[in-house]
Amino acid sequence: QCPWGAPNTTAISCSLADVMSEQLAKELQLEEENAAFPEVVAVAEGPFITGENTDTSSDLMLAQMLQMEFDREYDAQLRREEKKINGDSKVSISFENYRKVHPYDSDSSEDEVDWQDTRHDPYRADKPTTTPRRGFIGKGKDITTKHDEVVCGRKNTARMENFAPEFQVGDGIGMDLKLSNQVFNALKQHAYSEERRSARLHEKKEHSTAEKAVDPKTRLLLYKMVNAGMLETITGCISTGKESVVFHAYGGKSATEDKVIPPECAIKVFKTTLNEFKNRDKYIKDDYRFKDRFSKLNPRKIIRMWAEKEMHNLTRMQNAGIPCPQVVILKKHVLVMSFIGQDQVPAPKLKDVTLSSEDMKKAYYQILNMMQQLYNECNLVHADLSEYNMLWHDGKVWLIDVSQSVEPTHPHGLEFLFRDCRNVSQFFQKGGVAEALNERELFNAISGLNITADNEVDFQAEIEALEKMNEDHVQNHGKKLSMFSSDGDPPIYDE
Repeated sequence: QCPWGAPNTTAISCSLADVMSEQLAKELQLEEENAAFPEVVAVAEGPFITGENTDTSSDLMLAQMLQMEFDREYDAQLRREEKKINGDSKVSISFENYRKVHPYDSDSSEDEVDWQDTRHDPYRADKPTTTPRRGFIGKGKDITTKHDEVVCGRKNTARMENFAPEFQVGDGIGMDLKLSNQVFNALKQHAYSEERRSARLHEKKEHSTAEKAVDPKTRLLLYKMVNAGMLETITGCISTGKESVVFHAYGGKSATEDKVIPPECAIKVFKTTLNEFKNRDKYIKDDYRFKDRFSKLNPRKIIRMWAEKEMHNLTRMQNAGIPCPQVVILKKHVLVMSFIGQDQVPAPKLKDVTLSSEDMKKAYYQILNMMQQLYNECNLVHADLSEYNMLWHDGKVWLIDVSQSVEPTHPHGLEFLFRDCRNVSQFFQKGGVAEALNERELFNAISGLNITADNEVDFQAEIEALEKMNEDHVQNHGKKLSMFSSDGDPPIYDE
């Protein structure tokens, strides 16, 4: 037969009804699907990949095989990176969560170690050893007592876990360390000391006034004043210093009719720490008004005495007619006074205001008069008088910060007065007041003591001698009125 001949084809005759039959169409479609995907259902229900008798005629099966092979290569790359990064380190990392083939569906994971397996705890002994009641183990030469160096060293290393979490001890048990009793006791003492120090610092932070802030106890006092209606509202901080923080507040209504609260108040909160002003005790311990109550071992009581001292000094000055803040109320270490200023704006300090020559001269004579009143009528020495503690308001000078003020009979009262005279004299001499006296002339004018000395050194020496005479008289007679007359006149010392 000729290969190029036409093949013999037998025409299959079918009727029009068979062509239009839907059942015949479905049978033909199933035959084509079975020819293309012979055993898809059987493979899905059987094993995933057997490696043998694998039918590669299905595109789905080929895709699954390629994906599995890619996942295994990816996991092998992760294991190589783990081994490279970890090395011989005792602390290792794992990429277990990033693996594609997990142990439950991977054949190669049977010989791998699960990094989350914690059945072997390095911090726990494999076999718990107990020390018998008799205190030793073994017999003869192999006897081991509870005081054995190795046993005690391992126990001391394990006891380090009982230290505070903040005390870093490291992984000592994993390295089989053996700490001696001396080293362990030193570490334990240091851990306890650090824990107590941390507690003290935390308590100090919680119970002390900070810069522009108050502690919870002080805040509670302020809340009580507002709730009682004494203060309407507290606006904010207006001044900070080494000894106190001053807030501005609007006054409310007083519980008693005889006491009038000013419309604007200044709240002076004395700091409950002595770190920034440690020398304040010398102003209190030798003051006979507070000497019996002074205790250097209790800083909180010293702060309350400091606030009480300013309240008493302001009351004396107010009774004498000296321009100063008016005392409203004292609660522990919180002193409420009248506000020197207007509309939340405090009056400027004398060092910050620019005065004309006439106002400067006027301010000098006002201060000179106030110092004489303070010394003669109030029987006080400011002890910290300078342009920083004098305000200019309504055309006159106001004195503030009198918590450190002492009486002239104080063992250092005359020294404080001479220091105030020096500050006032230097400020107004630099300000151009020609009538300003020098510190020695101003001291004699205020105190009434006619101390004659050619230089400042001899002048201060005579002041110290007078203070020593007064102190000796106090020790002998037990009172501080030896050099002062009863009518309030300034003392006169005769050699």
